[in-house]
Amino acid sequence: MWYHISNANEYLVVTGANIDDVRIVKKAFVYPWQRVARISVSPFDFSLNLQAMTIEKLQFALPAVFTIGPDNKPDALKKYALLLSGNPDGTSSNSSKPGTAIVPTQRSHVQDIVKGIIEGETRVIVSSMTMEEIFKERQVFKQKVIENVQKELDQFGLCIYNANVKELQDTPGSEYFAFLSRKAHEGASNQARIDVAEARMRGEIGEAGKRGHTKQEISKIEAETAVLETKRKADKAQADAELTNRQTELDMGIRMAQIKAQRASEARDAELQRDVETKKAATELERLRAKDLVRAQIAKETAEREADANFYRDSKKADARAYAEKQDADAQLFKQQRQIQANVERQTKEADATYHARMREAEATQAQAQAYKALADSFGGPQGLLTYMMIKENTYEKLALANAKAIQGLQPKITVWNTDGGGGAGAGAGAGAVGAEGIMPIKNIMQSLPPLLSTIHDQTGIAPPAWMVKMPDRGPDGGASVNGHANQNEKRMMLKDGAGTGKDGNGTKA
Repeated sequence: MWYHISNANEYLVVTGANIDDVRIVKKAFVYPWQRVARISVSPFDFSLNLQAMTIEKLQFALPAVFTIGPDNKPDALKKYALLLSGNPDGTSSNSSKPGTAIVPTQRSHVQDIVKGIIEGETRVIVSSMTMEEIFKERQVFKQKVIENVQKELDQFGLCIYNANVKELQDTPGSEYFAFLSRKAHEGASNQARIDVAEARMRGEIGEAGKRGHTKQEISKIEAETAVLETKRKADKAQADAELTNRQTELDMGIRMAQIKAQRASEARDAELQRDVETKKAATELERLRAKDLVRAQIAKETAEREADANFYRDSKKADARAYAEKQDADAQLFKQQRQIQANVERQTKEADATYHARMREAEATQAQAQAYKALADSFGGPQGLLTYMMIKENTYEKLALANAKAIQGLQPKITVWNTDGGGGAGAGAGAGAVGAEGIMPIKNIMQSLPPLLSTIHDQTGIAPPAWMVKMPDRGPDGGASVNGHANQNEKRMMLKDGAGTGKDGNGTKA
């Protein structure tokens, strides 16, 4: 009994005792009286170059690529295992290699079956369509091919995952598509020349109309641009201030980290250097001791051969020299240690001084930024701070001086008149004679028209039309011929009042 497990793209087909038909599973225990086979469900591609003929008896080549594989459904897998998992002669496809999965692309009879189905169904569909329908309804043609082929493949448990129909081609000896392409090219060239002529005509017509519009838009855009530039300058100044503050904070953090790292490195270097010097001094001391001991041993042996009396004296001298050399070595070691300690303290103080100097610079920059921020908050925001700075730097005085210089030397002509009803004794007497205060607005309008038209004529040279000063026709009785017109006396009063045109309420000429 063996326990079999399939791969992710495989299924196990178990047959034998206690199994009526076949059993499709992913894992199973296989007994000695049972047999197991592996089938792969990975899709595979079929590249075809079909020779087909339309309903118009036009032959063409139809290159196509179909992606087909076993359908991942129990019924379809059972059909595929029963019909296509073996060889055409009835032998088992994996008898020589029990652990190998059955792949459709490794068996030619499966490819022949699928290729025959695709070619037959495609030819049937093409024979019922015209060449124009195939061109215009490419998606419909593709869908029909997939549906018909899929119906035939369902009985074998296969599924079409994708179908790609390439461009139609001429068969050997046929030039239908070549002539069709040439025709389309010539038609497109002629139409392009027509379109170019029409576009040139529209361009010349529209160019003249656009020139005037362009001049108007340029003046409008220049005014808007000036406003936007002022706004953008203010936004840029604010953004620059924020960027400067952020850059200052980042630079301060980087400098702090660098100073800390440098101080740690220098302290570690001094500590290692001190250990090296200590070990060197100990090594030198041991070497000196060994050298002195050898000398003392030689002197001792020599003194023993010469006389026992000189032994004590020579040994004492050797001990004295060794002690003196040891004292010198200790003094040298102490001196070196003091020098190392002094260097470490000096470097530490220099690093502290540099650190404090950088800290003071960073604090000063940060204090300046906080001061600007506090000023901005006090003035209600960056715009208020900008206004304060402009006042402080006398920006408004400079602008006023520049504006004054810009209009210096101009001589504008200004006309002033007064339509006050109380001005002029003659006008007051006439109004009293009429005795109608209800026509005062009309009187004011009539008094304003003459000086207004005179001012327009003086400044622009434009004279009022004749109909504006023409009087209406009189009736038989010398009065108004139309109801609502002024009678003879009213016209005389209006003319008398109008005689003062060009004079203000005080009788002075405007």
